[in-house]
Amino acid sequence: MKAQRVRGIALAVLAVTTAWGPGGAEAQEPVMGRPAARDGQRDFDFLIGKWKYHLSRLENPLSGSTKWLEFEGTGVCRPIWGGDAQIDEIDAQGPSGRVQGLTLRLYDPVARQWNLNYTTKKSGSMGGPPTVGSFDAKNGRGEFYDYEQWRGRWIFVRYVWKDITPSSARFEQSFSEDGGKTWEVNWITTQTRVEE
Repeated sequence: MKAQRVRGIALAVLAVTTAWGPGGAEAQEPVMGRPAARDGQRDFDFLIGKWKYHLSRLENPLSGSTKWLEFEGTGVCRPIWGGDAQIDEIDAQGPSGRVQGLTLRLYDPVARQWNLNYTTKKSGSMGGPPTVGSFDAKNGRGEFYDYEQWRGRWIFVRYVWKDITPSSARFEQSFSEDGGKTWEVNWITTQTRVEE
């Protein structure tokens, strides 16, 4: 079992390295003809402010389920540490109950990647590992990954930010249980800015 976990972690590191390129301090220097990593410190500034949310959540991910639960709510994103990090809150209601979530976003200026830490009021702790990644400057799409346990199984988790405008944005969470070959979307939020 331990060998399987170590192998799984090694595969996760390989997948992340392949997706993002070299990490750490070396990411700032050109590698094998690649341009230096860009500074993405302000890539999440588009989220600062108040939002109206529509949330769709797959009831039972990785089970073949096709039943989606719908929620409506509001949220607010605030800069902290002079804009070098963010706290993002969401409070949404639906027929299946209430979702109260909090995301702490921290930027690593050496790796030039974001660490996204999510929790719910119900769980009471950050729990799992951060989801790590960055935005592609060409298409404005952000991709963030981690490797964690889901109901006793080790899976890849991917966050995608896309369709970003000054007044709207879309977020998707997906799981993969086959090493990233296929992904199942299980959480979608569409956000519309609330004017102050």
